[in-house]
Amino acid sequence: FSSNMVYFTDWDEFVRQAERLTAEHPDKVRCSLKYRHVDAKLVIKVTDDVKSLKFRTDQAQDVKKIEKFNSNFMLAVLSASKA
Repeated sequence: FSSNMVYFTDWDEFVRQAERLTAEHPDKVRCSLKYRHVDAKLVIKVTDDVKSLKFRTDQAQDVKKIEKFNSNFMLAVLSASKA
């Protein structure tokens, strides 16, 4: 198990790369959210166990973007698993 982790500072680039990873490995990819109370940061992670993509924010306006991404991610994974 070796992980190639990438932290993104640009939300749009994170979304592009996460969508690409999801399209390549819809059966292996997963998404997780973690809130770090100590520094008030929300971290979203998309991984297929080989490559990990992370985006970290402390901005309230980013929460809506993350919610929308998470919904779209679930739809993409579910529709790929039915195909």
